[in-house]
Amino acid sequence: MRIMIVGCGSIGSKLAQAADKIPEVKRIYLMDLHKEIAERTAVGLDKAVVIDSVEEELYHSDLVVESATQEAAKEILVTVVSRGVDIMIMSVGSLVDEEFRNVVFEKAKASCANIYIPTGALCGADGLRSASADEIDSVELITTKGPKSLADVKYLIDKGIDVNKITERTVIFSGTAGEAVRIFPKNVNVAATVSLLGLGFDATKVTVVLDPGIKSNSHELRVKGRFGEMECHTHNVPEPDNPKTSHLATLSAIAALKRLVKGEWIGI
Repeated sequence: MRIMIVGCGSIGSKLAQAADKIPEVKRIYLMDLHKEIAERTAVGLDKAVVIDSVEEELYHSDLVVESATQEAAKEILVTVVSRGVDIMIMSVGSLVDEEFRNVVFEKAKASCANIYIPTGALCGADGLRSASADEIDSVELITTKGPKSLADVKYLIDKGIDVNKITERTVIFSGTAGEAVRIFPKNVNVAATVSLLGLGFDATKVTVVLDPGIKSNSHELRVKGRFGEMECHTHNVPEPDNPKTSHLATLSAIAALKRLVKGEWIGI
């Protein structure tokens, strides 16, 4: 398998390192808006080649992994799936716009391209996926993060909220998943995953809590439906080089790649 990784930040770089050790992966094409970041990622890897654009090696790729930003994802998704190339999407919030999402899915269906979305930093997605085979009454996601994880969020800055001055557990957002994904594009991509699995972006409730006393990010998923009720609470260790990203999100991408390469679908 030949893979292309678009975005060589915290997740992309670690995924490249893992892919380099997978025997079935024969070539890794690396691309980043800042080429020097891709070049640093390639250092020490046996299978990595740095490229300048997605188009450059798209026809030679079996799988494209988007691990950049929502904006970058929107730029490449249609192009990739239209060429019949499979894609793994980490910036799931890029699919919040219904019209754009439908175009991506329709193009993928027409060209027989597969779209893969890892569960990310969230546990319980498997239960929600199963529950969605019948009637679901409610889906709620409560995300709790520390000041470093929520620094430089424009929504908070515009509201005059200084995350470093908050001294106690505080709800800083409560609304729909669609709103949350747009407001916190680097923090709550799991809200998009939950929405796609369950009731959609408008019917899924999201609460974002800032807690200066925590040492780990957390996601609490609550689901009610014909199946019964489910509560799943995940406490995540942040990535040292990017506190906005949980280590489990990186592991989720690596695990998904291994499943794809080996064709093993335990727990599907």
